[in-house]
Amino acid sequence: MRVKAQTHNRFSLNRTLMVTCSGMVMALSAASAMAQTAQPEEEVQVITVTAQKREQSLQDVPIVVTTLSAKLLQDAGVKDIKDMQVLTPGLTVTSTQNETLTTARIRGVGTVGDNPGMESSVGVVIDGVYRPRNGVGFGDLGEIGRIEVLKGPQGTLFGKNTSAGVINIITKEPSFTFGVDGEATVSNYDGKGVSASITGPLSEDLVAGRLFVAKRERGGFYDVNTGIGPRALKEDADQNFYTVRGQLLFTPGAHKIRVIADYSKRDENCCAVVQTRTGPTGAALNTLTGGNGVAATANPEARLAYSNRPTTQQIIDGGVSVEANIKLDWLDSTLTSVTGVRKWKNTNGQDIDYSGADILYRRDNGDFKADFDTFSQELRLAGGGEKLNWLVGAFYADEDLKRTDSYVYGSQYETYLSILLAQALGLPTTTPTVSVLTGRAPGTSYTAGQGALDYYTQESKSLALFTNNGYKFTDKFEVTMGLRYTQETKKMTAIYTNSDGGVGCASAIARSGLMGNAPVGTWAAIPAASRPTVVGNMCTFWGNAAFNNRRIANEVTEKEWSGTLKGAYRFNDNIMAYVSYARGYKGGGYNLDRAQTGITPDASLYFKPETVDSYEIGLKTSMLNNKLLFNITAFDQTFQDFQLNTFLGTAFVVESIPELKSKGFDADVYWSTPIRGLSVQGGVAYADTKYGSFKASDLSNPARFPQLSLLPGARMSFAPEWTGSLAVTWSGNIAENLRATGNIAAKYSSEYNTGSDLIPFKMQDGYTLLNARLGIGAPDQAWTLEFWAQNLTDETYKQVVINAPLQGNGFQSTVQPNGTYYNQALDSNTYDAFMGQPRTYGVTLRVKY
Repeated sequence: MRVKAQTHNRFSLNRTLMVTCSGMVMALSAASAMAQTAQPEEEVQVITVTAQKREQSLQDVPIVVTTLSAKLLQDAGVKDIKDMQVLTPGLTVTSTQNETLTTARIRGVGTVGDNPGMESSVGVVIDGVYRPRNGVGFGDLGEIGRIEVLKGPQGTLFGKNTSAGVINIITKEPSFTFGVDGEATVSNYDGKGVSASITGPLSEDLVAGRLFVAKRERGGFYDVNTGIGPRALKEDADQNFYTVRGQLLFTPGAHKIRVIADYSKRDENCCAVVQTRTGPTGAALNTLTGGNGVAATANPEARLAYSNRPTTQQIIDGGVSVEANIKLDWLDSTLTSVTGVRKWKNTNGQDIDYSGADILYRRDNGDFKADFDTFSQELRLAGGGEKLNWLVGAFYADEDLKRTDSYVYGSQYETYLSILLAQALGLPTTTPTVSVLTGRAPGTSYTAGQGALDYYTQESKSLALFTNNGYKFTDKFEVTMGLRYTQETKKMTAIYTNSDGGVGCASAIARSGLMGNAPVGTWAAIPAASRPTVVGNMCTFWGNAAFNNRRIANEVTEKEWSGTLKGAYRFNDNIMAYVSYARGYKGGGYNLDRAQTGITPDASLYFKPETVDSYEIGLKTSMLNNKLLFNITAFDQTFQDFQLNTFLGTAFVVESIPELKSKGFDADVYWSTPIRGLSVQGGVAYADTKYGSFKASDLSNPARFPQLSLLPGARMSFAPEWTGSLAVTWSGNIAENLRATGNIAAKYSSEYNTGSDLIPFKMQDGYTLLNARLGIGAPDQAWTLEFWAQNLTDETYKQVVINAPLQGNGFQSTVQPNGTYYNQALDSNTYDAFMGQPRTYGVTLRVKY
């Protein structure tokens, strides 16, 4: 049984914050009171991070970093970047059409939309290798050493520039001590998985190896009404993949070389949706399918999806990286080389109309796919002493992206469109409206199996030179300066085709009178002011004849400076304050999709680079003999030309929003309590992330303003004001031959809008996710049996809410008194949601030798 989603109002939010703050005060008071009884040897170990490309204590780094240790990640059941958001305040991770379209956001800022031509605002770096998109970095991360979440622009050191932050993942390296680990899991939704690893020396003190393999399966989170078919699978959002990761570590002398090869393959079904509101078009869909079109009354908690077409997703991800750290006698320096070669490919199917009717879909035969081939090379030379730490480097990346996209008419497309047009024109719904409007025989204008098939290529070459240096003017005061120069060239081609030539659209235009001729037949009875709207409905971007055999080729070169300046002052061994300025940059690019204004294809697909100026002031403290770490930072970020990918009702476009501001604070706590084996980690983040005021003339295409008219001055989508996380972990012996472990992790988010157009129906109320794990086993961890649950309270929440395609109209053509084009009373859309994960629970057996 599923638990109804909680509704949070302002009172409940304030109450939650009061409880949280009160709990923190009580915890700090208790810590002070009990510190006298603490065991001296149980001091908090120094938390090491590499946020500045060298190993440092977390408390010495003038950057906002939330670090997640290997133990915490294992205790909390983290397998991928979507799992880790429960441990990280200010981080949101969502997926939409398929799991490859995963987006990470920090402080409410991230790349909005599903366009592979857009780089990520939040970068993902795994073992020093930059991944070109968040979705490309999605998957089982294997054995993790630690994860560092760097908040704010990282404009100097991490591969290609990222404007909102970096998720830096460091996996476990080979050990010269032999060890074997294994685990087996069974869970609800028919889940099962196994993994194993082995590590040890291959040549004493010279070569060590590590091999990790995993296989995981799980049934779907959705039940599926397959409508009129041909889909036969009755569930969706399942899991079926395997991964292999092998490593070699060479340690000749003082040098260190690490070689990693990995390969993953996924063969799954994702992602269907549920209705959150069913509009008037639902009746027509249910008439076509005998009641199996969409939910007559929306009930997201039932997790019943409607999809008559397959939603298969096949993903292959693999690559090799080599990191060499060569000690040089001169300048007492280290030369680091990181080389990465990767290939990523996904092939998907999709029911585009998200209903049981056969209207519009994408085949899973390779007509809807994307391929990334990447090569990256980074060189760094670093050294230092008591006063100066210096680093200079160069980075090169060559990224080839190929994308194929399709829109295929189903057997009921023309019939469904006929019904909608007849209703809009006041004609009997039995009238063959499309055929009358096109002058063609029924079934020949939008023929089943015909449609759009497009090919895109984008080649990106990026070269950067950078330096990052810290100088201690005194034992207490240090200044860090980073500077990066980036030159990037992108070449793209787009080839559009319509297998039927777009005959339905072309015939409607010819007979409508819009070409200066007299309207023909039924068109003469349609008011002149309404004819463009009717033509627009018949000339959606996938059926627009103007795209047929259209070809675009463009090239752009961008040159940009980015960097940072930080000042840190250490008052004593326990308190350090810092101020910083950082400028971040994310490259411009091309909209790899069909884009049109009205029924005219957009002449340019280019969108401008995104930049950000960020100011921070922070305090890092160590208390209670280093058992309690408390860090807090206030930030003020201003983004220029923020890249927004959104659906405007007629096409997906990328529009540069002139200004986006994000202000707030991040606070993190790490506490090794006086109770032996009990540790607490948590944090609170507040972000006021809003668009600046803008008008139509500020956009690259003023015609896009009506569907963006709710944005000026409003809170950005996926940007909750408050988020907070808390993880409590305990482990210890409960008998001579028995050890117990326990972990509770919780994440709270206040309300936020999940739609890039900010329509009110897309709001998600505040909610809390709770994970728990309890284990029992041998004191030496030779075996451990764990009982666990993710989303323990079965919270129902929406990842993303979308306008159901071809199922109503949200924005109107007239300006409302408040200056927007949206009138909620006239909104006739059906809205669909990609839901968050329901409660999962299971048992895991771990063995270790």
